[in-house]
Amino acid sequence: MTKRVLLGMLTPSSNTVLEPVTSAMVAGLPEVSAHFGRFRVTEIALSDSALAQFDDTAILAAAELLAHAKVDVIAWNGTSSGWLGFEADERLCRRITEATGIPATTSMLALNEILARTGVSRLGLVTPYTDDVQARIVANYAGLGHACAGERHLGLRDNFSFSEVTADQLSAMAREVAAAGPQALAVVCTNLRAAPLVEALEAELGLPVYDTIATVVWKSLAIAGVDPRRVTGWGRLFREIGPA
Repeated sequence: MTKRVLLGMLTPSSNTVLEPVTSAMVAGLPEVSAHFGRFRVTEIALSDSALAQFDDTAILAAAELLAHAKVDVIAWNGTSSGWLGFEADERLCRRITEATGIPATTSMLALNEILARTGVSRLGLVTPYTDDVQARIVANYAGLGHACAGERHLGLRDNFSFSEVTADQLSAMAREVAAAGPQALAVVCTNLRAAPLVEALEAELGLPVYDTIATVVWKSLAIAGVDPRRVTGWGRLFREIGPA
């Protein structure tokens, strides 16, 4: 029997997109399966109550339950460090590994690695978030040397509502951002149904589109010893960027 590869994913409680999309991405890898643990996230904002949702205590409790499934990696399939600061994800990964003995990653740390490896200095951003959250994300990426070259956001804060943004809306936002001339486009939110659009958008726009559900699957596979280039039909990320 081929050794199973088990990917553990930490999931916002109100997210309905990342689980089916993640499972679809790995469906062509017969030894790989994804397993999910939830913790409470219902609102994306900069209020104290919204920020408190990402306290490490709740996330670590969910990670410890995932560890019972003997997963090969535990990934935070979410984008909160985009506005909290990337050090929040670095700290979370350290704490998950200290608590469980399992390597950890996140959607945003994976995206940052991809941008660094591909030399992106002009980044386009598509998100569903509010003005102030988007401004934090733009500033944090500028701090890493990825200047914002075009952005669109929807001004939404209810996390469930992100899953109801239509494919036509997402495609229109991507086209508008691409017109500003970025080297790559990042879709930052794991409750947007953008990943299934990536192949068509890349062919149309002529630039890579990095969806944050895809980025964490890419990195999780690499950590677990599976070449992410075996994933087909989900964009240039998987075709072009192998494990480090």
